[in-house]
Amino acid sequence: MRKVEIMVESRLKKSYLNARVNVLFYFITLFISFFSRKIFLDMLGADFVGLMGTLQNLLGFLNLAELGIGASIGFVLYKPLFNDDKDKIRDIISVLGYLYRNVGLIILGVGLVLACFLPLIFANISIDLGVVYFAYFAFLSSALISYFINYRQTLLGADQRNYVVTAYFQTANIVKILVQMLLVCHIGSFYLWIAIELLFGIWYSYILNWKINRVYPWLKCSIAEGRRKYPENKIIVRKARQMFVHQLAGMGRSQLLPFLVYAFTSLKLVAYYSNYMLLLTKLNQLVNNFLGSTGAGVGNLIAEGDSKRIQQVFWELSSLRFMVASFLTFALYHLMDSFIVVWLGTEYVLPHSVLVVILANFFISQFRGTNDQFIYGYGLFQDTWAPIATLCITILVALIGGYYWGLPGVLLGDVASSVTVISIWKPYFLYRDGFKKPVSDYWKNILLYLCLFALSWLLTDVILSLLPLSKPIEGYAEWVFYALVSSLLYLVILTFSFYCFSKGIRTLLGRFIHL
Repeated sequence: MRKVEIMVESRLKKSYLNARVNVLFYFITLFISFFSRKIFLDMLGADFVGLMGTLQNLLGFLNLAELGIGASIGFVLYKPLFNDDKDKIRDIISVLGYLYRNVGLIILGVGLVLACFLPLIFANISIDLGVVYFAYFAFLSSALISYFINYRQTLLGADQRNYVVTAYFQTANIVKILVQMLLVCHIGSFYLWIAIELLFGIWYSYILNWKINRVYPWLKCSIAEGRRKYPENKIIVRKARQMFVHQLAGMGRSQLLPFLVYAFTSLKLVAYYSNYMLLLTKLNQLVNNFLGSTGAGVGNLIAEGDSKRIQQVFWELSSLRFMVASFLTFALYHLMDSFIVVWLGTEYVLPHSVLVVILANFFISQFRGTNDQFIYGYGLFQDTWAPIATLCITILVALIGGYYWGLPGVLLGDVASSVTVISIWKPYFLYRDGFKKPVSDYWKNILLYLCLFALSWLLTDVILSLLPLSKPIEGYAEWVFYALVSSLLYLVILTFSFYCFSKGIRTLLGRFIHL
């Protein structure tokens, strides 16, 4: 019993530490990137900055060769980590090294072939082709380091020590950007900027592996041992193939939707829509940095095998996710249009129907996080039809909706697939194959949460209508004051209602107070 209590406290502390480190570096990098991009555009030019982004996107497609191996390794590591089975962990990481070496060789081969077509891809740019090739092979080398050298960092993530990876990577990244900014202002050389990019990638790799050796001095892996142990660990490849279908369909969904938005609207509307998505993307990153830190802890919990505790933690995280999703949806609904007015002007505001559709999808995407974490923890990737169905529904509804209703119709494609596959099938799949319980238990709580969400929203709107507040579109000061009053009021009402009616929130708050 004492061991279980220690494990529970350790999971909570590590999740909290991961969240703190993630959020800290999120704000630091956000602040630095705001200034660095301005400097790089001014000193190096938009063509060079655009070229770097395009090359990184090109090489990003090559990472599909990874086939989801990293995600499947995390699932396979949870049980031996819980049992402190060092021999098994060493075998799994060796197998990962063997598989990643093969993936790295494939990426190297495809990368060399792609390099032959660079003169055709960048035929109309003013930048010297030598710069293009130097940047391309620098980025390719940095990517290959992850497969040939840094593969052991997967263990840090599965062991809830991702804060180590984040701290070292982001620190190296911040130093790299500062050095690039300094040298660009004084020298302004394309080659020097690219060389720093590569050198800091090598430096980060050295520091990271030094730290891994300190944390896991017993982790001596070899490619030869991985090749020998591979037949005993074929579940890694089986899960990776399943995960690959999920990743490929997800990428197709994210890449096709912007194209459909452009196909059924104008370039002007695409630009207006991108302003909204920029705000949502940054907000998504912040929430994922905070709540996504519990993923490895969930895997560790599932490996423990205590079904009662698994259910308790599931509802603690679900109620927290639902509260966060509810709060952000309320705030965005009341504040996003007015922020666009204050920031850019009235003409940049999209129709109200677009905002409603965007926020419906945003709400689902936020709340689904807990279900996804437990699905990953159980290794439930075998429903490969689900991501394909999600992609098909998205495209079909977007085509029909775009034809009849334009932009809001296109965006309904994402909502339709989220409501059907993600909101209905995924919970059923998790309860059937993971929890081994009837899914009716899930929907009882979700319907209660939806009622609390709606009633809290209604009560807040009634109170706001009685308060003598200035309109938030009148200026930044008015917007900030309205945002503080409305958001805090809703948060107090929502928190009180969830504390009264949600056992998950009560137990979660009790554990944090104890910690």
